[in-house]
Amino acid sequence: MRIATWNVNSVSARLPRLLAWLRAAEPDVLCLQEIKCDGEAFPSAEVGELGYEVAAYGAGRWNGVAVLSRVGLADVRQGLLDEPGFQDDGALVAATQPRALGATCAGVRVWSVYVPNGREIDHPHYAYKLRWLAALSETVTEELPGSGPLAVLGDFNIAPTDADVWDIAAYADSTHVTAAERAALDELAKTGLDEVYPRALKYDVPFTYWDYRQLAFPKNRGMRIDLVYGDPQFTSAVADSYVDREERKGKGGSDHAPVVVDLELAG
Repeated sequence: MRIATWNVNSVSARLPRLLAWLRAAEPDVLCLQEIKCDGEAFPSAEVGELGYEVAAYGAGRWNGVAVLSRVGLADVRQGLLDEPGFQDDGALVAATQPRALGATCAGVRVWSVYVPNGREIDHPHYAYKLRWLAALSETVTEELPGSGPLAVLGDFNIAPTDADVWDIAAYADSTHVTAAERAALDELAKTGLDEVYPRALKYDVPFTYWDYRQLAFPKNRGMRIDLVYGDPQFTSAVADSYVDREERKGKGGSDHAPVVVDLELAG
C-alpha cells in the first residue's frame, strides 16, 4: 500500500498538478492539507474519475484537510477530541477549525492534520498551536487501543531538529523550532507513535517545504515540517519513504512537496 501526504496549498489552484501527480505516483491513500475550500466544493468528481473516494473537511478560504482513497474509506471523523478554538481579534473564529480528519482505508487508520502555524512566539496563535497539539495527542491516545495500523500524516509546522532547517540561525526567536513545539512532538511519540523518516532524493536532508520567495527552492533553503508518525503496526510495515522533491519544481506548484510511504502489510 502506498500512502502519501501533501500540503497542496489550495486544491483549486493545484488541481491539474494534483491529478497529474495522482496518475504518476499512484498512491492508494493521499492525505491533503490546506485545501482552502468547503468540503462540498472539493473536486471529488475529477479525482473520482481516477478511482478515488474523497472525505473533505473545509470551511472556505483557509485551512482544510482531505483524505483520498482508492482502497476504501470508512469511519470518517472530523476534528480532534476536545479540540480548542482560537481567539482572534476578540472573536472566536471557530470551535473546531478544519485541521484534522481521520479515516480508515483498507484497515489502516490515517489522520490528515494541518497543525496551526503559530505565527510568532508571543502571538496567541502560538499558544493555540500548543493546545491543538495536546488535543492531537489525546485523540491518538483514544484511538490507539484495539486499532489496526494507525498513522498521523501532514503539515506539522514544526521542524523536529535543528538539522531539519537549512540554517537554524535564520530561525532565531521564530516558531517551528522552539523547545515547546518539539516537546509537543515528543508527547505525540509518547502515545506510542514513531516518526517515519523519509530518504532524500537529492541533498542530505529531505526538506518538504521551501518558501516561494528569495529563490528558496533553487537554493535549497527549506524545512522538513511535513511529517509521518505511525504506531508499531504501521512503522514495522514501512518498506520505503521519500520526499517527492520533483513535484515542487516548476511554475504553479505548492510550496510543499509530497511525502510518500510504501507499506508491505501482511495479508
